[in-house]
Amino acid sequence: MNQSDTRDALFGLFEEPLASLGLDLEAIELSKAGKRSVLRVAVDQDGGVTLDDVADATKKISELLDSSDVMGNTPYTLEVSSPGVGRPLTLPRHWRRNQGKLVKVVLSDGESIEGRITSSDDTEAILEIDAEQRSVAFAEVKRAKVQVEFKKSQGEDA
Repeated sequence: MNQSDTRDALFGLFEEPLASLGLDLEAIELSKAGKRSVLRVAVDQDGGVTLDDVADATKKISELLDSSDVMGNTPYTLEVSSPGVGRPLTLPRHWRRNQGKLVKVVLSDGESIEGRITSSDDTEAILEIDAEQRSVAFAEVKRAKVQVEFKKSQGEDA
């Protein structure tokens, strides 16, 4: 089985059991590290994941892997985490979970915009750009990422 097929099989194996824990399976990465493989699994939920959520997901995934032959005989290291800031916004739930955050969006026509997500539904997000509201249809989005913002602590000099 090639890596793409293995990733698909893992997604099918993990998705429902993780959903039963209230978690969404966001990404699976499989890479070689010498004679071992590294299996990275990203999970998320509304409100974010806690260390307990990650521990529960790790336990469930380990049980599933132990009872399956999808990884074959290759030794592997399992890493379970939250998606992190650098993940692209590709699904409506990603936009909903990042409401209030600053995003950079490249539209399918090449236009690049930056604004704060004020709301979203299953088809579009509303961004605040320079005190104006702009609707952005997900079908028009080529790429979108949350921007890291650094804020001064109160009392810091400029």
